[in-house]
Amino acid sequence: MELRQLRSLVTLVEARFSVSRAAERLHLVQSAVTQHLKQLEAEVGTGLFVRQGKRLIGLTEVGEQVLRHAHEALRQTGNILAVGRDHVADEQGVLRLGATHTQARYVLPPVIRRFVAAYPAVSMQIHQGTPGQLVEMVLRDLVDLAICTEALGEDAGLRAVPCFRWNRGLIAPQGHPLLERELLSLDALCDYPLVTYVFGFTGHGSLSETFAKAGLQPNLVLSAADTDVIKTYVREGLGVGIIATLAYQPDEDRDLGIRDLSELFPWEVTKIAYARDKYLRRFHRRFIDLFKAETAALGAGTIGQGVQHGPAEWDILTHS
Repeated sequence: MELRQLRSLVTLVEARFSVSRAAERLHLVQSAVTQHLKQLEAEVGTGLFVRQGKRLIGLTEVGEQVLRHAHEALRQTGNILAVGRDHVADEQGVLRLGATHTQARYVLPPVIRRFVAAYPAVSMQIHQGTPGQLVEMVLRDLVDLAICTEALGEDAGLRAVPCFRWNRGLIAPQGHPLLERELLSLDALCDYPLVTYVFGFTGHGSLSETFAKAGLQPNLVLSAADTDVIKTYVREGLGVGIIATLAYQPDEDRDLGIRDLSELFPWEVTKIAYARDKYLRRFHRRFIDLFKAETAALGAGTIGQGVQHGPAEWDILTHS
């Protein structure tokens, strides 16, 4: 069995069982990919694919099991190569980041500036997705590190590093009655149409739970995955918005006022996660340290502020 056979299987599934697209991604001719798949099926000794005529349309139960092991084998191959590269060219490579829109837009820019200055020979890729998609990207080794609030600490296959705490703010056009109230309450928020994050993004789950525990049903008129979309529709007068306070930009958002809601809602924790069996290269570790250092000023309740990992501790974190 050869790695190229496993790579063809994984790529075929990612290409939704299109042999032509898989061949294009692998920079091979279709006949080569087809041959790899036939050889793999012959070596396993049973069918891996559900077929419709000559077309491959899915995986059999055995095929699903083989796919899981193929992902693992390719990850471990990547780890072996990464060990060597760290000793030959430790400041060269590719850093693949996965993040939600809020993290990519409002948190990552200063971190990336510092990282690029320190590692000019490392190229970077940023992939945006939902928290669930980010978990899948890490487990399938499509990204090296994922950054978000939800989901990362829930999968046993990931190691999540808590970085900083944040809470929510109410945004509304300047002069809005809610901005002028001396005290804000959940009841008061329910008096107005609300625009906030869609379920699964940026703490929406705990926000909904807070209203539910109080026996309240907010008038949610729009949910969005993108903080900038929320701001847009608040400006359009659709309702008042609830966003992560770190996404409020005083210079850009001068037309919007903001009120702190940390007395009403629980604090959230943003994490960086990576696969438990992944070998972190030196520049991966350095990025995590830079992220923690740069975000130390975000929120009053930063977790692990000032923590730096030496080589021995990083070895424990990565391989334990």
